[in-house]
Amino acid sequence: MILDIKNITVAFGGIVALNKCSCKIQKSKITAIIGPNGSGKSTLFNVISGLIPPDEGSIRFEHTDITKNKEHKIARLGISRTFQDVRLFKNLSIKDHLEIAMSTSDEKLLPSLKDGKPDNTKEIHHLLGLVGLKKPLNTVAIELSYGQRKLLDLAVALAKPHSVIMLDEPVAGVNPQLRKDIKEVLRKLNKQGETILVIEHDMNFVMDLAEHIIVMDEGKVLVEGTPEKVRKDKRVLEAYLGE
Repeated sequence: MILDIKNITVAFGGIVALNKCSCKIQKSKITAIIGPNGSGKSTLFNVISGLIPPDEGSIRFEHTDITKNKEHKIARLGISRTFQDVRLFKNLSIKDHLEIAMSTSDEKLLPSLKDGKPDNTKEIHHLLGLVGLKKPLNTVAIELSYGQRKLLDLAVALAKPHSVIMLDEPVAGVNPQLRKDIKEVLRKLNKQGETILVIEHDMNFVMDLAEHIIVMDEGKVLVEGTPEKVRKDKRVLEAYLGE
């Protein structure tokens, strides 16, 4: 177990986004979090990564309590993530993005780009080959298609020193071929020992990829288990279709 999430509660005004949500994330496995819109998936991601402090509950990452830690401290401990909306600097190059992600000496933008930094070109080419992004290193983000930006976003998350990578809807809005490509990238990463936690609405993608699935509804875990177990559970169908 690499993440232990216990009784996390988050309320925004009178709306309870997470209601005593508890689950465990196993090391070196692909775990998917699914559920209908408003079930609390992204809020849980935001709590784990330090963007939102929980009102109640606790989170342990390996042997460290990270419940009240800020985003940058959690990232430094080894949790890397992407967002639903791709967050890139539109006028920075592919190489610049990855140089910044690899930098551990300073969290500020300009020092990460200054002269005298190590030459990471070989590692950058390796990362781009891993995710399948075939563009010159000097290509700026604004020149990339949406799918290519998704791939760069994934490469940036991988470039950051990490023990867990959290992907928020990695194939949302991309074409079917790219979905297959990203699935194969994630499988390859997992075979290399990566711990991957993913939110995704594409059920075919999830059922074919994840080893363990957590189904959320109304801010808490409804069902969890193997894809076969989840697929057969009537409560999952009820949560999605309201039957």
